[in-house]
Amino acid sequence: MAKRPVFIPQLDGPTFVDEPVIEFTWYPGFSKTQAQKSINSLHSAASEIGIVPILEISSKSSDPVGIALSAFNLKIFTKARKMSVECAFQGSKIFMKGGPFIDLYEATSRNAKTDDRIRNSGPLIEFDFLGDKFPTKPMTAFYDWLYIFALSQNPFLHQNLERFHAFSDIAFNPDKSINCQARSAALFVALRKKGLLEHVLEDKNFYLKLITNVNNSSLGNKGQSKQLKLY
Repeated sequence: MAKRPVFIPQLDGPTFVDEPVIEFTWYPGFSKTQAQKSINSLHSAASEIGIVPILEISSKSSDPVGIALSAFNLKIFTKARKMSVECAFQGSKIFMKGGPFIDLYEATSRNAKTDDRIRNSGPLIEFDFLGDKFPTKPMTAFYDWLYIFALSQNPFLHQNLERFHAFSDIAFNPDKSINCQARSAALFVALRKKGLLEHVLEDKNFYLKLITNVNNSSLGNKGQSKQLKLY
């Protein structure tokens, strides 16, 4: 058995995303077939408590929309180039001993994530995306912002989110990582339905203040209690 969160956009109250933890049967192995067995098991267990339908957002999803929404595949368009969310995230990191490594904007998503400089340049101190600087806290703020920005540029994809009650990412383990594309998608839906999305996209400082007020306390505690990866 395993436990994983699913992410539900919250349309009422001060929070944006609810993260119930679901216990389900885990199917070990690295193949897509095994991953999809685990996804189906997770979704089935969630449906038993009324969380349905769920979209798996990852390269292992059985839904083409879920695959397209993976941070490895979802594209950000700027005046000069297009890049995946993953490449934008990794290439914008500034460490104590180097960065941002903007050549990663042109890399494949997998190569950007596994580049040796990301792991060997010392502590992460901030992010710089094309001159826009972001702090490392709240811990998911920059990743979420990149994902939200990219999703806003892909109307077909974000319109398809309307069909789902919740989102999952079978590879995300909250005991080991912080950022999650499924949570980012749920946050996008919540912000849009609360009428805040346009303001968030137009004003980075408004977004950071909004997210800090809602999430910083709980995320900060999580980050202090475990050695979690921001990548």
